[in-house]
Amino acid sequence: MKKDLIYSVPSYFREDMNICAYRFGKGEKTCAIIGALRGDEVQQLYVCARLISTLRDIEKQDGFLPGKMVAIVPTAISQSMNTGSRLWVPENMDINRSFPGNPQGSTTERIAYALLERYKAYRYGIQLTSFYQPGSFIPHVRMMNTGKQNPELGQEFGLPYVYVRNARIYDQTTLNYCWQIAGTQAYSLYAGKTREIDEAAADMTIRAILRFLSARQIIRYNSAPSASSSIITDSYINVISSTASGLLRRIKYAGAHVQKGEQLAFVIDPMDGSINEVLKASVTGVLFFADDGPFVSEHSPIFHILSNSPGGPNEL
Repeated sequence: MKKDLIYSVPSYFREDMNICAYRFGKGEKTCAIIGALRGDEVQQLYVCARLISTLRDIEKQDGFLPGKMVAIVPTAISQSMNTGSRLWVPENMDINRSFPGNPQGSTTERIAYALLERYKAYRYGIQLTSFYQPGSFIPHVRMMNTGKQNPELGQEFGLPYVYVRNARIYDQTTLNYCWQIAGTQAYSLYAGKTREIDEAAADMTIRAILRFLSARQIIRYNSAPSASSSIITDSYINVISSTASGLLRRIKYAGAHVQKGEQLAFVIDPMDGSINEVLKASVTGVLFFADDGPFVSEHSPIFHILSNSPGGPNEL
């Protein structure tokens, strides 16, 4: 294992923030794995830390195939992680909305540029990322529909779903999108929680990455056989939004199978405890995402239900 300095952000009041990568194997730039780009992505950092430890052991056992190289960047925002802030604190900006970056721009743009320039030459790119809302997903692989995506390769992670998402304008400033445009086969992995550690989801995510590296003939790894992944698109996702604000009391959580009309959550008045709204399933399917925050605002999306067949368009 080699440790590389990727980029350094100077500070007047504390030590510089150094963005480092851990490199395994040698030869072809095969797979780059990027962890936390936001300061609250604790689960993503944790998965990277455990993955680095696992790959270190695999390398010691001569488990990397000749001519293959893997690089892991656990986080590019450690200063914000120290303060628990999701965004880059000095600028209040999101690194994963700053790609492809600018070497003369803001700090977030310079960090984004340094990461993309360093890792756009890799054949495969894996990003451990999170949703803009607090909540839990069924662990899955996601990629943008750029015309260059390869969802069939995404099935080699062995997770239940490979989600090909239509790219909106703001998605064009994300790492996943810019990686694909640059020619890297890019995959985003949603590893369950964000702000807290979910051991079961972390285990599943680590096994999925090792399974992919093995299938791509990068490492020697004997994994248990996995079920075939289903490729889904936006048309399979049904969004359940609130029409009232208040405290959110959930009955169902991500991964639950629900029937059309089944109760999912209550929106409760925070002052007198009365029920402002009962949220119900609009279709029969699986809860793909569930908001886990204590409060809900009017017209906020609370649940995503994955139906068995595509329906009409949904706003995500």
